[in-house]
Amino acid sequence: MDNLDWSLVRAFLAVADAGSLSGAARALGASQPTLGRQIKALEDQLRAELFQRQPRGLILTETGAALMEPARAMEASMRQIALTAAGQQTTLEGTVRITASIVASAYLLPEIIADMRRAEPAIQIELVPTDASSSLTYREADIAVRMYRPTQLDLVTQHLGELELALFASKDYLARRGAPTAETMMQHDFVGYDTDMRIIEGFAQAGFEVPREFFAVRCDDPLTYYRLVRAGCGIGFHQAGLLAQDDQVMRLDLGIPLPKLPVWLTAHETMRQTPRIRRVWEMLRDGLAPLVT
Repeated sequence: MDNLDWSLVRAFLAVADAGSLSGAARALGASQPTLGRQIKALEDQLRAELFQRQPRGLILTETGAALMEPARAMEASMRQIALTAAGQQTTLEGTVRITASIVASAYLLPEIIADMRRAEPAIQIELVPTDASSSLTYREADIAVRMYRPTQLDLVTQHLGELELALFASKDYLARRGAPTAETMMQHDFVGYDTDMRIIEGFAQAGFEVPREFFAVRCDDPLTYYRLVRAGCGIGFHQAGLLAQDDQVMRLDLGIPLPKLPVWLTAHETMRQTPRIRRVWEMLRDGLAPLVT
């Protein structure tokens, strides 16, 4: 068989991963009837049933399960074709998709992106704020601003420096409770994360073993977390360089060393030399340089 349609194989993989036509439709941005027709067309072409209906969705038949490995190989080949073709583009125009943490996206990147638009109006920018790791291999993003060092072999990385973390509290909270010291710190209220363990781990590294319940207010979303501290819910942690922008909060120095956040630029090696991506990389590097140590 030499005329297998990749769109049918992609539909097959999406349904297999999602376990339902509706879930696959959401993942691909397609309609459920279209996916249903594509699966039927693939089954007709292969003369085999690929899925069985179950009360909770669809499961692979024995034939469908056997096809997963070659279908994944085809997916990888199509992805490499797309990456290689995109990497050959030679003009400073088109779209560059950047992913960064929620805080970096909200506080660090907007002015840098505004400068990009003024300097290179033919380059369009898509910004993806997320604390999850978007896949550069799967083209979920072209460039990532990471707060950790990526280890994947086919990625190009550049360490830009580090961001300093600091303790802070609202002026209202400090007026009510007084300024903490290293000796009284543990008697104060702290705002913590909900499911993220990094603050608890940071306390442990500093010699303070605290349970999750030590934090009377907990929230994983970093922007909401900041607003909770700003409203007076307790002491929190934030990037030191950003605190000076808010006259309702104060930085606290208790003489306790805090970890720093490394800042890395990352791109897929195939895409890194594409002119528009190389140009955006350079502007991100130059724009972030004054903010890191």
